[in-house]
Amino acid sequence: MFRSVLVANRAEIACRVIATLQRLGIRAVAVYTDADRDALHVERADSAVRIDSYLSIEAVVAAARAVGADAIHPGYGFLSENADLARACEAAGVVFVGPGVKALEVMGDKIRAKEHVSAAGVPVIPGSSSIDAAAAERVGYPLLVKPSAGGGGKGMTVVERPEDLADALVGARRVAAAAFGDDTLLLERLVRSPRHIEVQLLADGFEHVIHLGERECSLQRRHQKVIEEAPSPLLDSVTRQRIGEAACDVARSVGYVGAGTVEFLVSDEAPTEFFFMEMNTRLQVEHPVTELVTGLDLVEWQLRVAAGEPLTVRQSDVVLTGHAIEARVYAEDPLRDFLPSAGTVHVLDEPTGDGIRVDSALQEGLEIGSAYDPMLAKVIAWGTDRATAMARLDAALARTTILGVRTNVEFLRGVLADPDVQAGRLDTGLLARLIPTMEHRTPSDVHRVAAALARHHARAGETGTSARERQFALPFSRRTAGLAWSSDGWRLGENRPVRYEDVSVLGDTVSVGDGEPVLARLTHRGSHAVDLELDGVVHPLRLVTHGSVTWVGDQGSAFELRFRTRVERLADELAAVTRGTRPVDPQVRSPMPGTVVSVEVESGDSVVAGQILLTIEAMKMEHRVVAPSDGIVHLTVRPTDQVALDHVVATITGHPDEGTPA
Repeated sequence: MFRSVLVANRAEIACRVIATLQRLGIRAVAVYTDADRDALHVERADSAVRIDSYLSIEAVVAAARAVGADAIHPGYGFLSENADLARACEAAGVVFVGPGVKALEVMGDKIRAKEHVSAAGVPVIPGSSSIDAAAAERVGYPLLVKPSAGGGGKGMTVVERPEDLADALVGARRVAAAAFGDDTLLLERLVRSPRHIEVQLLADGFEHVIHLGERECSLQRRHQKVIEEAPSPLLDSVTRQRIGEAACDVARSVGYVGAGTVEFLVSDEAPTEFFFMEMNTRLQVEHPVTELVTGLDLVEWQLRVAAGEPLTVRQSDVVLTGHAIEARVYAEDPLRDFLPSAGTVHVLDEPTGDGIRVDSALQEGLEIGSAYDPMLAKVIAWGTDRATAMARLDAALARTTILGVRTNVEFLRGVLADPDVQAGRLDTGLLARLIPTMEHRTPSDVHRVAAALARHHARAGETGTSARERQFALPFSRRTAGLAWSSDGWRLGENRPVRYEDVSVLGDTVSVGDGEPVLARLTHRGSHAVDLELDGVVHPLRLVTHGSVTWVGDQGSAFELRFRTRVERLADELAAVTRGTRPVDPQVRSPMPGTVVSVEVESGDSVVAGQILLTIEAMKMEHRVVAPSDGIVHLTVRPTDQVALDHVVATITGHPDEGTPA
């Protein structure tokens, strides 16, 4: 076994690999960029080396040699499926924890992989490596544009009509080049209502290949997996054996060594039919569900096989016990069409309990930026059956609190509650149909009152009976009779309520809007844990205030409540007046933090509503910003500029002949 292994990755997967290394007594070496200097994987490793980029083969191999590492574990993403890294490791005398160069080259190119497995007798989806209108017509619409060198759904675009093909190719090439350094594309027939099922493999250097059952990965949004489970609720035992054998045949055809996954599309209407999509020559994000139902540590077996040990597990030893389901927690805002979000983790609660596992690199104080993938953590639950596992996962998500950055935790709970998901009636288009019908929680009176009282406390001071149980003291008590606070200070005279948007605070009572005053009291239960007693009912919440923003956490939901000053409110009212009858705000704002990658117009151009102005990229995702109305555009950014959420990127003014707005 190795003495020292360098983990060439970051965040939760780096922490996951480091945990197994340290359990086996192997020295774990991390790498990090300046953005990750204080990251959890750096803290947990036995040592760490700074590099300029996780995509630099030269830097990664040099770091391994500098610390005397015996091997490099690439995790997933970045260089995990890069044949050049495997070659560089061999040249440097360092073991690459992954398959050989042949497997990486054949399966790393989706075009070549399909041709290879088709020749081996494995059924494949119709497609073409030619990228033109004629090839698209031969494949047939609707079709899927896919980066050949990619994975994780990045750059994949559905094209329904021939007239949409050109724009799809431009966007897919740009994403592929940025994410994978290769803009080669392929066209593939889009299979309607498919299920995405993948088979986990283990193979050693002695021609032993086994499969560890399948995972259902059909719950996807924009081709990115959201919830995965094992085993699939669709397959019967006979089909499970057939699809497992087909996956093993794929691995044998390229002399595969290590842990890998073969992905198939399976028809929901004909569950005994399956089509090869691709092989992932690395560990998968969703590998924990397989570990929970098999009892095997896949990272440990990766290391043992890479060190030259034979598999001691045979196919007959593999038994799937119970059911496991995983939810991916992303830094994204479901209310803004799931655009990536950024911020600082001020409060963090991660669930524990029977059958619960969390793979995460989150910690309080962590800055979530836009440079890397938006996945923050994975919450996984195991149960004796599917219903038990799903119930445990939902309860675990309800105990998950992340305040300071917008996440999809509430959305995940909504998906789990859907009747089709509960019944296992899944396909890769289910979330696209479900999302428009989902209702998202908005701040209620409870959340607004809690935020207002917390803000009130911060302004007025605090008195408490003990360090263990403190109450937020309101300034309008008998001791302060004759003084009245306002949002801008205090004055002598008659008591008046302090107004926080539509919440008014006076004494021990609050009122919302024009409602009747009710008794309210906020009591600390610990660090950022509070009980709000409102009109006789107690609500346990998590709460933190930073500057003008108060975050309130409640049962997996997180609400960002911003307190506006009187000046800010007047500015908004003035903007509405000066806009007159124009239907939209003239300021065009960035919907997410990121980088401007292209600008399609110039200042002074005449634009029409819906015209593309520029494209912003964040966390390997592009978003096209369009003109909200007709008019003259004035840009405030240019390519390569960094922008924050709501940053003004352009303004649209009326045409000169429109006259002056009222």
